[in-house]
Amino acid sequence: MEEVEGVLSSRLEEMGVKSPTMLPWDRFSNWLHCACVVTFDLELGQAMELIYPSHIKLTEKEKMNICYLSFPDSNSGCMGDTQFHFRIRQCPGRRQMLQAHSQYNRDCPVSLQSDSAHYYGFVYFRQTKDKTIRRGYFQKSVVLISRLPFVSLFSQLVGIVAPEYFENGEPSLEAACHDIDQWPMPLPGDTLNLPIMGTVIQVRVPCCTDKVIGQPQPRIPIPHDIPAHTILPSLHEVDIYSAFQSILPHIQLLWELVLVGEPIVVMAASPSVTSNCVQALINLIAPLRYCSDFRPYFTIHDSEFKEYTTKVQAPPSVILGVTNPFFAKTLQHWPHIIRIGEMGGIGSSPKPFNKLKKASALKTLDSKPGVYTRYKAFLSKDKAILKRLIKGQMHRPVEAQNAILRRHYLELTQSFMIPLERYMASLMPLQRNISPHKAPPHLRPFDPDEFLRTVETSGPQLTSGTKGDWEGLYRRFFRSPNFEGWYFERQQEVNKKLQILHMDVLCSANLVDWVADKEEVEVVDLILRLREKMRFAGNNQLIVAKDSIQKLQSHLDSIITSLPEDLQVVLKT
Repeated sequence: MEEVEGVLSSRLEEMGVKSPTMLPWDRFSNWLHCACVVTFDLELGQAMELIYPSHIKLTEKEKMNICYLSFPDSNSGCMGDTQFHFRIRQCPGRRQMLQAHSQYNRDCPVSLQSDSAHYYGFVYFRQTKDKTIRRGYFQKSVVLISRLPFVSLFSQLVGIVAPEYFENGEPSLEAACHDIDQWPMPLPGDTLNLPIMGTVIQVRVPCCTDKVIGQPQPRIPIPHDIPAHTILPSLHEVDIYSAFQSILPHIQLLWELVLVGEPIVVMAASPSVTSNCVQALINLIAPLRYCSDFRPYFTIHDSEFKEYTTKVQAPPSVILGVTNPFFAKTLQHWPHIIRIGEMGGIGSSPKPFNKLKKASALKTLDSKPGVYTRYKAFLSKDKAILKRLIKGQMHRPVEAQNAILRRHYLELTQSFMIPLERYMASLMPLQRNISPHKAPPHLRPFDPDEFLRTVETSGPQLTSGTKGDWEGLYRRFFRSPNFEGWYFERQQEVNKKLQILHMDVLCSANLVDWVADKEEVEVVDLILRLREKMRFAGNNQLIVAKDSIQKLQSHLDSIITSLPEDLQVVLKT
């Protein structure tokens, strides 16, 4: 019943009608969990001043993490306005998925799914001199908290909302939240006009059926009735070219490190730089989902600090963005360290660093920017893309450089994944082997050695010019959380497909005739299988045809009616 109400509610939403079952703030929660204001208290340090809407609850641990992550580290000297984002674990016990997010997750690209175990925080921090304050500085942050990874959209949004709040106080934050409470659902494939404080942001929500290669992204049409003051080309993408400009020669090595889930720490002077760089690393392997933890901005006050910095065991598969020079010493045992710019100063170095440095060469504060690692890349460096980008630095706009780089790594990732997808398809049972009288067949297990035997003749070299030890890279990938996550997703998809194929076979079979000469135990077994199918259909109404459910119910009723009365009574209870 809840599923039906959810579908009805979303259909009304698409038509612009607010469902009678929809409560105030339901639309708001489709996009944001809450908005917070964090201030500096002389006695408490960073403190939560405001949570809006006021009925939203955060645990004390969540509040503490948000407060500490909402200010740059004190030694970074970020004067004026600073924007960045962070990601934290949501405390267990309240991880129920919103219906709107479940529907969004069904049709969006896997790498952009809503995550019920984590929150993203989008920060706009202001620090200015103020003689009227005892400390001599005004320090405050506006933070938007969401479960959706819409980095580009929410960074744009907090950039509109926060300055208004600093100018006009709480009423402007209330007005912004009420604007967001009028936004339509984030339905994949839809182009949306999102009004906010007198302006309109226009975005297209990506869909899993979008073609990412060989076709330009769908053009966003501009309607005549609503002026779009800002058209965002992407909800979630960051500028990977600018993020890696100072370490451009090593970007392919970074792609490998992210692909195989190696622990990486990004060190820079500002959380703006670290959060951009960490997000760019995640974007590098799109459309593959990065399945390990990542923290675009991480501080010594984080509740996972001890877990992630212990020297007792090897560093976990995680990407951390840090700004405090303390980390240069604490994390110098990490196998892969990226330094963007000097830790003591703001900004990144525009000069590319060509030489890789051993991780052991990292000497706390006096170390130069670059990549510190002992990792030996499996693939040869693609010099053609580097030459093209370096040649274009003088005359090509940043947006064009970014598009070239993004497309290159999108194609490289797809070249890596296509053989895996092809092999996965070969594990599917043949459709003619699906019988109405047996349980649905299963996917054959993934055999790494069997797959690797196919690489020489039908591997990535068919679609990519990049040379190297592809087999070695696959072996390393098979030990990573990214492979586990991809394989689990594919298993789920294929098993659902097999269930639906089996259901179609059941629907078209003459089951009443088949049970006529069967033993009662075989008939009961079939009834139990049909009931299991009905449960599956009930849980997957959005992908199962309605007439299939009706046919199954008809089969079930007819078979039970054909049985002796005493058995009918047992089966109906």
